[in-house]
Amino acid sequence: MLNILPYPFNKYDFFFQDVLKSSPKFAYPCEIDCGNVDHFTFVFTDIEGLFKFGFCRHTPGAQTTLCIISCLPWFEIFYKLLNMIAEILNRSELNSVVPLLEETYNLEIPMPKVPVTIVANQEVIIPLNFSRLFFSGPDPNQLPCIPSSRNLTEYYNAIDTHNMMIIFAHMLNERRILVTSKKLSRLTSCIHAAEALLYPMNWQHLFIPVLPAHGNLIEYVSAPMPYLIGVHSSLLPKVLKMEIGDAVIVDADRNTVQTCHEDFQNLPEDVKCLRPDKLKNSMMESGDAISKAFLQTLVRLIGGYRDALRFRTGEPITFDPESFVVSRSDMQAFLQNMLQLQIFQQFINNRLDMLNTGYGFSDIFEQMSLMYADKLNTQSKYKEWQTQMKVGLYF
Repeated sequence: MLNILPYPFNKYDFFFQDVLKSSPKFAYPCEIDCGNVDHFTFVFTDIEGLFKFGFCRHTPGAQTTLCIISCLPWFEIFYKLLNMIAEILNRSELNSVVPLLEETYNLEIPMPKVPVTIVANQEVIIPLNFSRLFFSGPDPNQLPCIPSSRNLTEYYNAIDTHNMMIIFAHMLNERRILVTSKKLSRLTSCIHAAEALLYPMNWQHLFIPVLPAHGNLIEYVSAPMPYLIGVHSSLLPKVLKMEIGDAVIVDADRNTVQTCHEDFQNLPEDVKCLRPDKLKNSMMESGDAISKAFLQTLVRLIGGYRDALRFRTGEPITFDPESFVVSRSDMQAFLQNMLQLQIFQQFINNRLDMLNTGYGFSDIFEQMSLMYADKLNTQSKYKEWQTQMKVGLYF
């Protein structure tokens, strides 16, 4: 356990004072003893359920951790920026990094796929590959790929696809889930990747990618509510002595899932199809094979929600739960349970909001749902109301 509580050594203009006050214990959640540079990410959740991310870089033997706070989930971009900052600090005075930080801070958020270049202080002599940061605005409709997505790559290297499906099933049932690892990078990457594989849904409950050893936050593991919490292996013995009930324990170092639930067994048979050999063959062709496999699973499970949308001229579009349950005749018991889950309820509310405000949507989930509906011969009704919406009959 740390004998000295961490504190901000140096900080720059920052508006989230409450976040700044709490950041040190998350940037140093435990004793950090690693032989390589470690990147990890913590999260703050506001009262509206929105995330603020803390991207961290720790160098072996260093007494400081570099940290960038942002509402943007741009893991790879901010990790590259942290490397750039570290290189400047290693070769110059502390204030030499200020121009780079100011340029980055004042940069407008780029549109998807729009290229951006950030240039370091020209007065600082650093290797060419660290003097400029090139990136494009992330495309929200692009699925995480291996190896470009660090989170998914770490998850794939740590957890086999069968255990991924078990974890996925537990998340669909909103269980209490603890993930542990001796590496902070692996720990937080696995948690962020597991949450990303719920797309187009989002985890709606307690979400702590790395639990600090400081303070009383450890008491959250005994909370009688769903959670997804990362616990460093050094803190695990203390956690296991607490009342954690039927919590699922995922060991990302040993690729094990300890559970008393049968959520995976209760999945409909036609979605329990993530065979490792099949996925490995797909990975040879496309780095997003894992993301697509989980998305296809959700298309089969909840893609029928469109058959449950109800339209009346001049009235808001609504969702009919009973029609949703009968949309997949072979999985009605599972869908009945889905109706009770907060992650699904929030998904439906978001889709209705987009439809009723005229914003609409055409993301990859909807595209794949249309393709699957075509196979089931249920697409004609959906196309009919799409056409009516375009000519303004429902708005």
